[in-house]
Amino acid sequence: MRRFLVMALKVTFSIAIIGYLIWQAKQDNAFVNLRDQPKQWAMLVVAWFFCAGAVLTTIVRWHYLIRALEIPSRLTASLRIGFLGYMFNLAPLGILGGDAIKAVMLAREHKGTQAKSVASVVVDRLIGLYMLFVVASAAILITGFSRVDDPTVARICSITHWCTALGALGIAALMVPAVLDGKFVRSMEHWPRVGATIAHLTEAMRMYRRRPGVLLIAAIMSIGVHSLFATGVYFIARGLPGNVHSLGAHFVMSPLSAATGVLPLPIGPFEFVLDFLYVQVPIVGAAIPKGQGLVVALGYRVITVLIAAIGACYYIGARQEVARSIQEAREDNAAVGGPSIAMSEASRSASAA
Repeated sequence: MRRFLVMALKVTFSIAIIGYLIWQAKQDNAFVNLRDQPKQWAMLVVAWFFCAGAVLTTIVRWHYLIRALEIPSRLTASLRIGFLGYMFNLAPLGILGGDAIKAVMLAREHKGTQAKSVASVVVDRLIGLYMLFVVASAAILITGFSRVDDPTVARICSITHWCTALGALGIAALMVPAVLDGKFVRSMEHWPRVGATIAHLTEAMRMYRRRPGVLLIAAIMSIGVHSLFATGVYFIARGLPGNVHSLGAHFVMSPLSAATGVLPLPIGPFEFVLDFLYVQVPIVGAAIPKGQGLVVALGYRVITVLIAAIGACYYIGARQEVARSIQEAREDNAAVGGPSIAMSEASRSASAA
């Protein structure tokens, strides 16, 4: 019953956000323009390749983290599991997130590596999420995005810088043995509801703290992931009707929109932030109507579904294996009283991270 109520609340919030954005978009005929104005299909195809490249690089990054823990997974196996995980990140509510599926399937293929499998997924997600803020902060400084004459945008830029700085301090602290193995952190692992997530995160960092070079390379790969992602969104905007922000602006707006994936909603926050920034950030000599960001965001959603079709092909050939993995993941969740994989809900909306 409780699970049903939580699910109902998520659906309600998502529908409310999307409904509001659609209502706003209709005021400026965003969907009429989308229907009647010509589309640049070649640009949309290019966008698919950039977004698919981002997903592929994400999976290769995860494979690198797997191998760093001496799990003898082949790249072909990591690609199969990775694309299945990506597909499940886009699955309807009620199905476990892709991170849980990835960890369980990897552990099933390599017996005795459950803790390492979870650690690889947690660290992969943590690095990807943090580097969203790093890329956005760098783009803000390079493009002068913070000079936009809007107090809300300026505040968002300031918060982004603060999140980047605090995140760096937090990760540095987790790499210090005295902090990670201290009594306070150990006691946090036994807190109700969030203790299991904290335990997964701290155990993952313990495994990787002696491999700083591995984490550095994974972070550099993440810059490539988010650059491909931002460029893909830019080409989506180029392919759809309407005025287009610069590529540099997309290096700020796309990561910030994707960072909303930390919110446990399947859809809505990404669209809201991208639509807001599209309208608030001016273009010299042009106007961006309300709803233009929503149209671009929905275009991105369509492309993610097309990329997830790769995972669907894998699923057709391994339905029984995936079904067993889902059952095991659910049993793990029930055993710890909550999500067995830290941040798995966050990966639903920020799946390219």
